[in-house]
Amino acid sequence: MSQDSTGRGRRGAGRRRKPPKRRRALAIAAWTAAAVVLLGGAGLGYFYFKFNGNLKTVDIDAALGKDRPQDVDNGSMDILVLGSDSRDGANGEYGKDEAGSARSDTAMIVHLYEGHEKASVISIPRDTMAPRPACATANGKTDPGGQRRQFNEAYTIGGAACAVKTVETMSGIRMDHYLEVDFTGFKKIIDDLGGVEVTTTKPIKDGASHLDLPAGTNKLDGEQALGLVRTRKSVGDGGDLGRIQLQQAFIKALIKQVKGIGLFDNPKKLLDLADSGTKAITTDKALGDVKSLMAFAQGLQGIDAQDMQMITLPVTPDPRDDDRVVPLAKESKLVWDALLADRPIPAEATEKSMGDKGSAGQIVR
Repeated sequence: MSQDSTGRGRRGAGRRRKPPKRRRALAIAAWTAAAVVLLGGAGLGYFYFKFNGNLKTVDIDAALGKDRPQDVDNGSMDILVLGSDSRDGANGEYGKDEAGSARSDTAMIVHLYEGHEKASVISIPRDTMAPRPACATANGKTDPGGQRRQFNEAYTIGGAACAVKTVETMSGIRMDHYLEVDFTGFKKIIDDLGGVEVTTTKPIKDGASHLDLPAGTNKLDGEQALGLVRTRKSVGDGGDLGRIQLQQAFIKALIKQVKGIGLFDNPKKLLDLADSGTKAITTDKALGDVKSLMAFAQGLQGIDAQDMQMITLPVTPDPRDDDRVVPLAKESKLVWDALLADRPIPAEATEKSMGDKGSAGQIVR
């Protein structure tokens, strides 16, 4: 973590003010949290003990201790959202992990601005080469990290705690919460929702993600939705940056769908979604019980797709490996500084970036 002349972290000392409690429930702007927080939070009060038993937690604070960026007192909130590509259990149909473990196939930082009426979402390409700090591993050893490590391997090396520590090292921003969902959980949420409608401007056929969509309006079931957010080889430049654009487009479609279905008019659907949502996610310990998750969700109502600024971390081709990218130092700093100050991300931060410029973002609307 970088420090100022007083020796404090980039974020000022002090605790954040709690957000207003009068707002109800919202989908966080990420394809995982968008479904889980709203759909889980909406029905949690009905079956407290059942849903409480569904939740899985990771004690990030205990794992990382005091070696973290300091908090700020400006009413904002930052959440690291990961989509896990573990092939364990029911996820085995998608292939085998190289080392029998999971990677963070999707990573997004969701920044909720003071008042929680607007948000910025920063997608981090999984193939980004960046410094990784030393992390504890599952076998009780310590991986030393290094100055040049692939971003998504942090989760493989040290799980959620290492992923959070890596993001905090990159950004100088303390993550307030952590949310993770796997393939199977994501599919079940979409199926319980009744599908998500998207419009494609051209056909998408991708053998790797098993997606085959004609051009036009399509209502995606869980399997198709998962295929869309995993698709990369048949869109844009065929890489992870194009896939990120598809994910961002899907998030917006998902939020519109959730806003328009009237969950409270269908108690069975509401409870099915709450059950699926709480089974699908892993959270930090602070959100690891129904009461806390409800309180969190109740502060997040009112953010629609148009209230979100969605970007990819500013990156450029890695001069040492054409299949990798590296952050643009100046432009990435603009992003982190904006979030630290709770300001919108300036347009100049992404002008020279490879991200958000491909054709994939125009395929799904």
